Amino acid sequence: MTHLTHRRAGTMTANASRASISFACLISALAAVIFSASGAQAQSAQATTDWPYWGGTRLFQRYSPADQIDADNVQDVEIVWRRPAADSSVTDADPQLRISGNFRATPIYVDGVLYTSNGVGLVEAIDPATGVTRWVQSFEADSLQATRAASSRGIEYWSDGSGDRIFTVRLGNLYALNPATGEAITDFGDNGAVNLVPEGAETFSLVSSSPIVVNGVVIISGTVDGAGDGGAQWRGVHSEDVRGFDAVSGELLWTFHAVPREGEFGAESWGNDSWNGAGDLGSWCCLSADEELGHVYVPFTAPTAAYFGGHRPGDNLYSNSLVAIDAATGERVWHFQMVRHDVWEYDNVGPPVLGDIVVDGRPIKAVMQANKTGWVYVFDRVTGEPVWPIEDLPVPQSDVPGEVLSPTQPFPTKPAPIATQGITEADIVDFPEVAQVARATVANFVTGPIFTPPSIVSDEPGGNQGTLTLPGSWGSANWNTGAFDPETGYYYGFANDIPRVYRLVETDDPDADMPYWSPNREAPYLDGIPLTRPPWGRIIAIDMNTGEHVWQIANGDSLSEHPDLDELDLPTLGIASRPAALVTRTLLFIGVGSNNHGGTQPNMWGTAFRAYDKFTGEEVWRTDLPSGT
Repeated sequence: MTHLTHRRAGTMTANASRASISFACLISALAAVIFSASGAQAQSAQATTDWPYWGGTRLFQRYSPADQIDADNVQDVEIVWRRPAADSSVTDADPQLRISGNFRATPIYVDGVLYTSNGVGLVEAIDPATGVTRWVQSFEADSLQATRAASSRGIEYWSDGSGDRIFTVRLGNLYALNPATGEAITDFGDNGAVNLVPEGAETFSLVSSSPIVVNGVVIISGTVDGAGDGGAQWRGVHSEDVRGFDAVSGELLWTFHAVPREGEFGAESWGNDSWNGAGDLGSWCCLSADEELGHVYVPFTAPTAAYFGGHRPGDNLYSNSLVAIDAATGERVWHFQMVRHDVWEYDNVGPPVLGDIVVDGRPIKAVMQANKTGWVYVFDRVTGEPVWPIEDLPVPQSDVPGEVLSPTQPFPTKPAPIATQGITEADIVDFPEVAQVARATVANFVTGPIFTPPSIVSDEPGGNQGTLTLPGSWGSANWNTGAFDPETGYYYGFANDIPRVYRLVETDDPDADMPYWSPNREAPYLDGIPLTRPPWGRIIAIDMNTGEHVWQIANGDSLSEHPDLDELDLPTLGIASRPAALVTRTLLFIGVGSNNHGGTQPNMWGTAFRAYDKFTGEEVWRTDLPSGT
């Protein structure tokens, strides 16, 4: 094993110190696991240790065949370097800059160089042995404050055999950079950039997903701001369309409308012509692709104003759908809508994971899509046919004036859910010290099975305080979940089990165009203890050849020193977070996500980074980092 000693590259500025911790954890973890495996004893083929895309490859399996680190020597892994959230050239340009620690990009590793999006969304090239900066994408100093808390979620490396380039999205532009120097490739677009802000749009998202290149077409999504999750406005905002550009010239080749326009397939699913303005629908997570088929797989989010849909009667395609798109033409190949007329924000925000499985002796090229409902939906990625039956079952209906829900929703028969669905009395936390208070608190809310709709808050004493539900709007699965082991056919899912409240109140804004909106959706805590039973975060291994769960464990320690619980003999309770994983030949590496969950109860969340036996779920190693991964 390559010996990793502690070497520190440079010093942190005061302004960047908070964010540098998170960045160090992410980078050093990846470097320790992947870079050390590329040393003298690693496989000879370069492709075995490169990590050229956010999810490892465009299949988004988050899998590396590197085998140098295993259960016998993982104890020797240690941090080799740390670095600030952004290079000193960035912080020196604006000494008042405070960079968020909210990193979401996995660095890519190609030909011995790490590339990543830094704390303000600029691409940096890093020497993986030392942590020293090789280059930083050029920038204007006055652009730094705009993106100080909104780094991009990933970058893309592409080569056509005659020239390499890195694609990244920042401040409403798609950039093509030279990987060797970081300089703009000037014959792409307008001097190296393509403006992504649609005509008529006044705003654009400061957070962007990674582009993906499929057979010479660079495809982007999720770049325009909408109305927000629970707001009271919906007219005049823009959907976040998927677009394909020529990877050499930057020419726009096609646009796939997230909300179908008049005359297009699916427009009839938006009653009252609500397609003409129902924006805030797009794909802000991760795209995956099968380059042999020429298909890109796009997971779409919930529609505008996610908790009230009276203004948008119908099923609302392509919200909450997985869509296979022909990367050459932008034409829909197939789609499946997981949630019709969503009022729960049950987005498809996780990556579509592509893998080959064998079910009842039949080889299947599969795509696995987790979302916030707690299900993992599995399809033949060629045809869109479900691998196991998906049943249409009746669901609770709304009593909110003007709201008309779908009478049924799709229920997969396999795999079983990876998270708790709905809330019954048996799901309420039952620690003796808080059980009575928990039951009394839950009694103030509407509860029921999955798809119990949002409810109107009452001003009367003892009146309804909204709908308490699992999964909540953070999931179950979120953008982090999903990894696939092509050797075993195991899919690894990561789930949150923290309830949320769907409460509707009448709008008092005279400029609003909806009668109801949803304010704070956070559920009450009992002195830091959630209302529902643990585990509050878990890892689940599913054999996708059978659709059966293989093992399940709680992910992370929480409340272990809570004064009300310190005398109880409790198992690992799990932490609600959004960790991403790395699967190797024998191990599953995973952290516990960010330090806090939507700003709540920050002392609950841990900072451990662990390795598990991927076959059994047994923990074989852990280290505690200064911040969440």
